[in-house]
Amino acid sequence: MKIIDTHQHLIYPDHFRYSWCRGIAAFEGKPFRLEEYRVAARGTGITETLFMEVDVDEPDLNAETDFFLRLANQPEAAIVGVLAAGRPESEKFPAYLESILHPKLKGLRRVLHTQPDELSQTPLFVRNLARLVQPGLTFDLCVLARQLPLAAKLVRQLPDVQFVLDHCGIPDIKGNGLDPWRQHIRELAQFPNLACKISGVVAYGGSPPVNAKAIQPFVEHCLECFGWDRVMFGGDWPVCNLTSTLGRWVEMAKEIVRTESTERRQKFFAGNAERIYQLK
Repeated sequence: MKIIDTHQHLIYPDHFRYSWCRGIAAFEGKPFRLEEYRVAARGTGITETLFMEVDVDEPDLNAETDFFLRLANQPEAAIVGVLAAGRPESEKFPAYLESILHPKLKGLRRVLHTQPDELSQTPLFVRNLARLVQPGLTFDLCVLARQLPLAAKLVRQLPDVQFVLDHCGIPDIKGNGLDPWRQHIRELAQFPNLACKISGVVAYGGSPPVNAKAIQPFVEHCLECFGWDRVMFGGDWPVCNLTSTLGRWVEMAKEIVRTESTERRQKFFAGNAERIYQLK
């Protein structure tokens, strides 16, 4: 079955600066390039990917976007789209957005789970996200579980923007923190312009090795709330390496949905991504 990895990180420390990697032995100064990704994805069934920005230092935003748009133009890379970094809290956002428009640009993301809560709640942030409607771009929401009500406020104000919730809303899987996360997910799923990316849950599962049993209740709750037309698979490599491997995560995802119909599994692993990110 075809798999589109909707959350592929690639790290090139010889090109860009990643301050967030400092002090993290698994990532600091280490490259995670397309070549390494191909090795990690071998035998998984992944045929295409969406590159997801890696929170480079702000001076490198344009350079990262340009680099990966050019890489995506190479057919052999099998990168069908780029989700670029952006700063919707900035007055300069309109000019930045105009400068990066490209057929392979499918959406933007601003990492919010490391930022003050109020960053995404300003009128300027909302006005700038509204600019994504005309070019048909998505916005990935990367928030902590406690910030899910803030995400709901944002989504409610922008019904014409297609949002994607990353990493199932970053639940506390290690602590089995199902509540109040479950209720927040249920409330968020009421917004038809929000999809849920089943990604990142492996990295939040505690000490390795993480198994499907630990993450299954969280994944199944998202599948139940969002339904089979608004969920998609994301690998989150190389972050998934903190507790597992890309190959093992794909196996776990397949195991969790193995009893579902072929149609549902096709939507989850590829079809919904093609529609939501307008890949065709």
